[in-house]
Amino acid sequence: MASSHSSSPVPQGSSSDVFFKIEVDPSKHIRPVPSLPDVCPKEPTVTDQHRWTVYHSKVNLPAALNDPRLAKRESDFFTKTWGLNFVDTEVIPSFYLPQISKEHFTVYQQEISQREKIHERCKNICPPKDTFERTLLHTHDKSRTDLEQVPKIFMKPDFALDDSLTFNSVLPWSHFNTAGGKGNRDAASSKLLQEKLSHYLDIVEVNIAHQISLRSEAFFHAMTSQHELQDYLKKTSQAVKMLRDKIAQIDKVMCEGSLHILRLALTRNNCVKVYNKLKLMATVHQTQPTVQVLLSTSEFVGALDLIATTQEVLQQELQGIHSFRHLGSQLCELEKLIDKMMIAEFSTYSHSDLNRPLEDDCQVLEEERLVSLVFGLLKQRKLNFLEIYGEKMIITAKNIIKQCVINKVSQTEEIDTDVVVKLADQMRMLNFPQWFDLLKDIFSKFTIFLQRIKATLNIIHSVVLSVLDKNQRTRELEEISQQKNAAKDNSLDTEVAYLIHEGMFISDAFGEGELTPIAVDTTSQRNASPNSEPCSSDSVSEPECTTDSSSSKEHTSSSAIPGGVDIMVSEDMKLTDSELGKLANNIQELLYSASDICHDRAVKFLMSRAKDGFLEKLNSMEFITLSRLMETFILDTEQICGRKSMSLLGALQSQANKFVNRFHEERKTKLSLLLDNERWKQADVPAEFQDLVDSISDGKIALPEKKSGTTEERKPAEVLIVEGQQYAVVGTVLLLIRIILEYCQCVDNIPSVTTDMLTRLSDLLKYFNSRSCQLVLGAGALQVVGLKTITTKNLALSSRCLQLIVHYIPVIRAHFEARLPPKQYSMLRHFDHITKDYHDHIAEISAKLVAIMDSLFDKLLSKYEVKAPVPSACFRNICKQMTKMHEAIFDLLPEEQTQMLFLRINASYKLHLKKQLSHLNVINDGGPQNGLVTADVAFYTGNLQALKGLKDLDLNMAEIWEQKR
Repeated sequence: MASSHSSSPVPQGSSSDVFFKIEVDPSKHIRPVPSLPDVCPKEPTVTDQHRWTVYHSKVNLPAALNDPRLAKRESDFFTKTWGLNFVDTEVIPSFYLPQISKEHFTVYQQEISQREKIHERCKNICPPKDTFERTLLHTHDKSRTDLEQVPKIFMKPDFALDDSLTFNSVLPWSHFNTAGGKGNRDAASSKLLQEKLSHYLDIVEVNIAHQISLRSEAFFHAMTSQHELQDYLKKTSQAVKMLRDKIAQIDKVMCEGSLHILRLALTRNNCVKVYNKLKLMATVHQTQPTVQVLLSTSEFVGALDLIATTQEVLQQELQGIHSFRHLGSQLCELEKLIDKMMIAEFSTYSHSDLNRPLEDDCQVLEEERLVSLVFGLLKQRKLNFLEIYGEKMIITAKNIIKQCVINKVSQTEEIDTDVVVKLADQMRMLNFPQWFDLLKDIFSKFTIFLQRIKATLNIIHSVVLSVLDKNQRTRELEEISQQKNAAKDNSLDTEVAYLIHEGMFISDAFGEGELTPIAVDTTSQRNASPNSEPCSSDSVSEPECTTDSSSSKEHTSSSAIPGGVDIMVSEDMKLTDSELGKLANNIQELLYSASDICHDRAVKFLMSRAKDGFLEKLNSMEFITLSRLMETFILDTEQICGRKSMSLLGALQSQANKFVNRFHEERKTKLSLLLDNERWKQADVPAEFQDLVDSISDGKIALPEKKSGTTEERKPAEVLIVEGQQYAVVGTVLLLIRIILEYCQCVDNIPSVTTDMLTRLSDLLKYFNSRSCQLVLGAGALQVVGLKTITTKNLALSSRCLQLIVHYIPVIRAHFEARLPPKQYSMLRHFDHITKDYHDHIAEISAKLVAIMDSLFDKLLSKYEVKAPVPSACFRNICKQMTKMHEAIFDLLPEEQTQMLFLRINASYKLHLKKQLSHLNVINDGGPQNGLVTADVAFYTGNLQALKGLKDLDLNMAEIWEQKR
């Protein structure tokens, strides 16, 4: 509409196209009745005399009859502005838009046809809308079309010509410039602008006039309806007057006497209430002195209960009493003072409880005092008292360590406190036994310290849980009380209705029933105190009932009677279940924090001692003793607090890693030195090593204890017997077995380093394998030790040593598997890799022994000639070398391995002999040459089978002859 887009003073219409709006109460939303629209004009009052009304609507007839939408005017407008050649042109259709035909809507028409039929049926059934609404809708569309010609700038709500941009947009200066000889043209342009603005004005005036004409019928209808309403009101007023006269007569005859009795009874009750108020005021007047007496005896909870009860009485029953106008603020200040006193008292209690001698057997210091303080702090919502206790715990933990160090240093005579001033430096001068005793003392005191903290926190936790339990019981009692009150009110209403129905006066039932507030006269209620409440249990014949009720109320607010404390806890404490549950969780977290504090202080104590590398220099037994002590302390604190603290465990793990690194480096260096000095000769086996091996066979993987007097009498053995098998070994392997057992025993003593020890032991075994390979197979011992040559005996001895280690790898694997967590079983694959490497090394040594004989056969048999004498010199040399090989390895390797090795050597011998016979063209034809070869082969076979352990060896010498084709 025009009014919705312009800045004219005409009031804007609503979305329902109602042009005028009568002022109504904004709190009431009245929907206008269609037959009586809310458009009735009214005379302007003093408050709205400057507001626009329908009487301000003025429009001239030419403007109303003028039609601004003539084609000629539009043509004149464009031709005057852009010239006579300006004509409308046809717009070429876009190539990017599809051509839409009726076929595109066929599917839609088929889908919508059923709905259209239903819609037409509903239109026939429903009555059509009145002509006014259809005309209004058509006029609305037409007016919108006309108003679209008016530029949008005129429709803006902030349209103002004093704005320079708006003014230049509406009246551009180009229309008023007469310089440069263009005066006529500019004058025409200005005239055109004036006509254009006049055209916009005509459009707006036409729309305004049309809107007014559309609503003329509503004005006349409203005036007619107003006259009818006035007639209805006149009749209603007369009926009300008659009714009032009848009610006044009934009141005078039947109700005036009864109501007078009620007024007297109410007056009596009011006098009793005033008397009780005075007694209550006297009691409240004694609040401050009583609070001072309670504070002098540290009864904070009683003082807070008294203050809370007094404030409740002041707000509910003594509100507006002039003499007590400052008492509320004084009690608030006194309550704040009590808050500070309780916090200071709790801080003092915490300091006294945590710093008392640890030898004291009492777990909780002054339990009643603690419970009273906690109840008071909870009542005042001072929930940060746990932070105070936590700060005191940190300070006490520091003092415990400091005092223990001072006591230990003072007992040590070797430390001169005058020379060494700092306490930390004095502590570092202690040797391991002294420092270990100090650490044990600290751990024991920390254990007692945590037990006391747990006992104290358990008391606080029980107080919180008791408050939480009271809150829950309070809610249950309130629900039961509400149900009883609802049932009681229903019974009273029923009784009063019965008495009235039977014709009895309400005053006659006062002695039998209870006076309810609904039976009191309105006049008596105005005469009574505005803040006084009717006593639901007071009768006229019992004037002292109100006093007793008030005193009982005061008593239950500050006493431990069932129901009184519950109300006090639920209303005064104002702690929700979530807050109490969070506080209980914070208490448990504080206990965990206490354990963490002790562990953190212990870690700092360890780190201060470890600055000079003291812990890394400990031997295995000392570190194991220290580790067991720390693990015991960790388990004790976990049992006390219910959670394992990780700081000390992490420090222990860190020190254990350093210990493992040093432990491994020492053993690896020792093994390296042993290998570099090893001459790879068979060593005697001391009895202690045989005992060591026997203990492993019995399932005890640990270093045996030294037996005094028996070990020295036993002589060393030539070989090591392991489960019935003899192993000829070098001295390095014996020490390696002992080192391996040290790794296994360290894992038993320090379970936390199992994975690291497994990795280090794998590295050690790999190092022995690779280094022995370099020294023996790689002939590194020639330069390192100074051996002249690597003999077959050296090779066989190296192979047997490797076989001994391979024998114990499954035992070591089972030992570590029993101590590893299941998720780390994958680390056991290192032993599989090591076993494979050792087997490959053993196979390479066997291949090297075969290669030695192979080169010998190639050298001797290449010069073999089939001639006398028999046996030939070549075969005598071969048998001599085979005998030397047998003598070198038979005492070192088992008989089965010796047989397998000589079978491989024999196969090499047959291959070279067959090759030489083929070269000499000697065939198995029974001739002389064949006889000589057969005699040499028989000599070789007899000598080989005559060797020890090779008698049953199947040599199959027939393979030396080529098969006949």
